[in-house]
Amino acid sequence: MTANNRIVLSSDHAAIALRQAIAAHIASLGWEVVDIGPTTPESTHYPKHGQAAARRVASGDCRLGIICCGTGQGIMMAANKVKGIRCGVCADTFSARMIRQHNNANMLSIGARVTGEGLALEIVEAFLSAEFEGGRHAMRVDMIEAVEEKPQAESV
Repeated sequence: MTANNRIVLSSDHAAIALRQAIAAHIASLGWEVVDIGPTTPESTHYPKHGQAAARRVASGDCRLGIICCGTGQGIMMAANKVKGIRCGVCADTFSARMIRQHNNANMLSIGARVTGEGLALEIVEAFLSAEFEGGRHAMRVDMIEAVEEKPQAESV
């Protein structure tokens, strides 16, 4: 299969069950799941898991990524440190659609301690079914990407 059908999933220890539910769900939708763990409940560090998943997306190995931790915030922050990643935390379907349509997000983060499984699966479906609209949004995404090249860009 090509990277166009591959999604990498990762989490910390707090979100293993949610990640596994998401993996099963998106596999049933026809996506190839690349689940990079962890698989055991011992305490682990979300930055390494967020960055490992982000590197798979940034390299082109996977088209998209879904990551989870307790709130979704920490793992998202770690993923966004990888050049080329645009990851957002979503706790509702509207935001999940919008980060794809307007921000061309290539990763989604969900908080396992704040979002129930049923809603999380709906959020994932909204994220996966949306496509980047381009147009005026492309210029804004370009501006975000420019920060990676020149972090001290002039402010507004």
